Amino acid sequence: MRISREKIVRISHKAMDVLVASDEVEFVEDRDTIRQTIVLILTETLREEEKAEAEVRKRITSQKKEIAEGSEEWDVLYRKYYAEELRRMGIAAAPEEQHHQHRRY
Repeated sequence: MRISREKIVRISHKAMDVLVASDEVEFVEDRDTIRQTIVLILTETLREEEKAEAEVRKRITSQKKEIAEGSEEWDVLYRKYYAEELRRMGIAAAPEEQHHQHRRY
């Protein structure tokens, strides 16, 4: 997914607003440093997801039979391969935390 740098920065500010408002967060680093780290993490993650998408498309087009993009078969393969690729890259979504703990950033 492509997101402009401006949108990533806006998201980082919103994430910081949530962290600042939380009673469960204690800051041990400068807030701007944390926000810049959020920008870096988002940028790198989105870049990895773009690589995953390109790999998925490559895998689908390399099938023995031609699979039309937008078809049900293409969509099923895309979701399956995309999930596999994210897991392989170590960026698959983590399960929800069951217990909220005090976090230090």
